[in-house]
Amino acid sequence: MAGFRNGWGLVRARPRTIAVAVALALSPLLAGAQADPSSLYPRIIEAREQSRFVPDQALTTLLRLQSEAAGAPPATQAELFNQLSVANMRAGKNDAAMAAADRLIAYGKSLHDDSITAKGLMAKSYVLFDRAEVDASHQMVFDAEKLAATSTNLALRSQIEVTVGQAYAEMGNFPAALVKLQNGVDTARQVTDDPVMLFGALNALVNLYTQLKEYDKASTALDELLNETEKLHSPGRMAIAKNTEYGLAIDSGQPKRALRALLQSLDLERKMGAERMIGMTLVNLSDSYLKEHDYPRAAQYANESLRSTQQTNDKSVEATARVNLGQAYLGMGRIAEGKKQYEAGMARYEQENNKPDLQAALREYGEALERVGDLAGAVSAYHRERAISNELFEKRRQQSVLELQEKYEAEKKQRQIQLLSQENQVKGTEIDNRRLQQRVWWLLALVFALASMVVGLLYRKVRHANAQLEVKNLELKAQSTLDPLTSLYNRRHFQDFMRGMMPPDPAQPEKRTVHGDDIVGALFLLDVDHFKNINDRYGHAAGDAVLKMIAENLRIALRETDMIVRWGGEEFLAFLPAIPRHGVDEIARRILVGISSQAIRYQEHEISVNVSVGFAPFPLVPADVPLPWERAVNLVDMALYLAKAHGRNRAYGVRGFENFEQTSMEAIEQDLESAWRAGYVDLSVVLGGDPETPPPSPSEHSNVVPLKHAAHKAGH
Repeated sequence: MAGFRNGWGLVRARPRTIAVAVALALSPLLAGAQADPSSLYPRIIEAREQSRFVPDQALTTLLRLQSEAAGAPPATQAELFNQLSVANMRAGKNDAAMAAADRLIAYGKSLHDDSITAKGLMAKSYVLFDRAEVDASHQMVFDAEKLAATSTNLALRSQIEVTVGQAYAEMGNFPAALVKLQNGVDTARQVTDDPVMLFGALNALVNLYTQLKEYDKASTALDELLNETEKLHSPGRMAIAKNTEYGLAIDSGQPKRALRALLQSLDLERKMGAERMIGMTLVNLSDSYLKEHDYPRAAQYANESLRSTQQTNDKSVEATARVNLGQAYLGMGRIAEGKKQYEAGMARYEQENNKPDLQAALREYGEALERVGDLAGAVSAYHRERAISNELFEKRRQQSVLELQEKYEAEKKQRQIQLLSQENQVKGTEIDNRRLQQRVWWLLALVFALASMVVGLLYRKVRHANAQLEVKNLELKAQSTLDPLTSLYNRRHFQDFMRGMMPPDPAQPEKRTVHGDDIVGALFLLDVDHFKNINDRYGHAAGDAVLKMIAENLRIALRETDMIVRWGGEEFLAFLPAIPRHGVDEIARRILVGISSQAIRYQEHEISVNVSVGFAPFPLVPADVPLPWERAVNLVDMALYLAKAHGRNRAYGVRGFENFEQTSMEAIEQDLESAWRAGYVDLSVVLGGDPETPPPSPSEHSNVVPLKHAAHKAGH
């Protein structure tokens, strides 16, 4: 799993924690403040750097300086409140940190100083993030950005731009995050009196480029970061830069460079006694050995990180250490211990409500459980990951539609302004005409002619504008029903279509062809196997090419009358309204073979792709009562996960139900595999070419395997 980057360094499995914001908080929040005649302000700045690495000692110094701050200038007093908040938070005293931040906000408001108030909001946002109150933390950052919009304090503006960028990254809005971080770096270059600002901004930018897999740009920014760090002559800052170098190296496939950077960082941190940084670097070392499948050493470093983070009360890094320890234990065969540690770590991720991180952790959790044979646990993890994936996909889709709507509204307003301007011009012309009528009667005919021409032109322009509005309306309607990448229908359109269908009537006899074959509808749900590996290895552009290829293959394999839907990130759904019942398995086979037989040429790579499929006739009718379409799709989704858990590159189909009076639909939906083994569900499996593992009960000389009888044997 990709690591997360922050001001301290890189920690496994998380894009960013509060440490990112704190890294900036420890930059001079009041860089460019007026010089204090006494030595108080320089001593506060010294304590700021001390707080970066040994916060307990810095807190003692800052508390001692409080007695000298009464008559100091506002900028100096504000910086003292800010550093008290930061140092208390780093020392694990969040209540005291919050009190100092609130005092700073009140101080700024009493002076009617928006810059000081914005700094207070930033300090409070860091404490909220450390408490896992992520949404409230983001809101504080956005409020601070509004207050500081017109500030002449370049250091403050750079800090806020970078922190807002990191907040957008946590929310999954990476384009906005990149714009903010690039602006933050540009602003930091103008802060000539403190190079630490540029260090923090560059560090955040390298981490974001790495997360986006823009490794060339990340490498260029890293070179500048290391060059600026050398100028600071700070062992602590160099340790941070080395952790950032580790993040880029491990993600771009340079394990030796990554390990060397980590060990250099750990040596610097231990010499300084920076325990909080040590805990993070130890968890990164654990991650490094996990990638090499050296599970004993990964567990050793994860345990060391746990002991360190428990001393510093760093809950976020402790959670990541537990996830690493859980994966190491699973790799060593200590399944119960591994699951316990993994779940404990993910509980913190859920508390922080950081959906992208939790999704990545669940995906790895499912793969790890699948490797050790815990298929039920793997399916459960995949279901949890799927729910988050669908939620994030829907948010991104809604965001795209909103952006298009905003653009449309802006263009509409501009056209209205133009029309109003033209109307004003006409009115002015009419006034001039009246004056001309009074003075020069012989020009009356000419004036009327000119007015007619103007009206005609305006009429034509209005007609043209209305035509353009109609085109835009059609474009907007298409955007709301089609997926922009694949040009397939989107989930919302399918849901609206199914809600508009008349529910099936069990009292009506089923239609039959002249051959006597049953005619049914069918649902197919497919998921790309190991899609994350394609994105990780070749980049998201290659992943997009794969999705387009699958969409095209589905158009070829299915009919024009069939509805094909981009269901989620790498999921597709097909609804076939009328096919012979005996042909459902054959269509599943056609989908599997059609996709696996194609290879994508991307740059110099050739990428082969398989899919797993769940399918069923529609409607599904247990006990003479048709299932609603939502429950039918859910059952097909469970069949899909059986296909993934039993080896991938295959399709599992729900044919029907048996002995339904002895069970219930709720029990079947709770555990489809157990219901099949108990003989309540009739399944079939269709194998793709060269599947990874054989099905549970294969029939010889066939790639379509009926599972009904095998289920009875397995169940008893």
